[in-house]
Amino acid sequence: MSDADACPEPGPQEGSGPAPVSGTGPSAAQGPDPVAADPRTTETAQPAASAGDMNEDDDALPDLWDRLDDLGDECGYFEPLGPHHGVVLLDQGPTLLVSFVQASDLDPESDLSPAHKIAERHGWSALTIVADQLDWFRARHVYAYFDRLVDDAFFEDFDRVVFFGAGAGGYAAAAFSVTAPGATVIAVQPQATLDPRLAGWDDRFRAHRRLSFTDRYGFAPDMLEGAEAGFIIYDPHQTEDALHAALFARPHVELLPCPDLGANIALVLGELDLLDPLLTAAGEGRLDTAFFRKLMRARRNSPRYLRMVLARLEEQDRLFLAALLCRNVARRLHGPRFRARLTRLEDELRAKGRTLPPARSPAAQPEAAAG
Repeated sequence: MSDADACPEPGPQEGSGPAPVSGTGPSAAQGPDPVAADPRTTETAQPAASAGDMNEDDDALPDLWDRLDDLGDECGYFEPLGPHHGVVLLDQGPTLLVSFVQASDLDPESDLSPAHKIAERHGWSALTIVADQLDWFRARHVYAYFDRLVDDAFFEDFDRVVFFGAGAGGYAAAAFSVTAPGATVIAVQPQATLDPRLAGWDDRFRAHRRLSFTDRYGFAPDMLEGAEAGFIIYDPHQTEDALHAALFARPHVELLPCPDLGANIALVLGELDLLDPLLTAAGEGRLDTAFFRKLMRARRNSPRYLRMVLARLEEQDRLFLAALLCRNVARRLHGPRFRARLTRLEDELRAKGRTLPPARSPAAQPEAAAG
């Protein structure tokens, strides 16, 4: 790990983290019936597999867990949560950023998650839950860990708590936010559930329908009830994502459609350097719909975004608008591919007896022809 990515040595703070949770921590099978007694449940548990039951390979990614253990020694602590999950605590300040990530999304050089890096730069604390398999964090060891955080009143030590994740991590951010009432939740393209009774229309994850989404921390939209605010970011042109987003609709939850950002919005946010200001605003209590819309204007300078807009216009046979877009991008961003495509589109339009209007002067040129 480079010096730039190393965590500052945390100062000793009494009660600054929960007691480590072993793989044999409390589970739904211990004590009173958690479904009947625990508000973090929505329905009676169904006979479906937990993530841990689907793959019990205790040797999964041992090198990663060893490296995260070293990272935890520097930053706060690392705790394995069964064979396929682990948690890293960065113990710094009174704002806590909780994120859920796949191991493949960690920085290959530093093993840090994007949210961990942002928290580190701001002097915040960070709690990063890592999974080495796609399981929506539906595992009894993860449940037990968050149960322990509640029992230790861990979240009460922080002035502000933000939960963040994308995709399966977005689901988990919403689902486990119930343990920190008053938190802010940012979920990018989250699934609300994979229960086929409620989301049978989502065929993308058929192989994962054995996972139970009807027991503890199950239906993510219901778990948002205690949050101060929730923000669901999605592309309305991605049909399944839009349907999941609709299930999150609540008075205190903002649905934030982002047309043409595609199937991996988190990647686009990273490319545009928008993740840091987004999470910074949440951590400072400034995030609202107006801020988000202003922030997203930056997508008009993203070649990836503009290519997606162009593809949609051409798919709809809207060649005139596609040509205007290409001319705008070629002038503003000097994109050779857009310039070449403009030439071909102008030829096609001329063959149909149409031409583009004269281009505006640079001073009068709008910021973009898209969005």
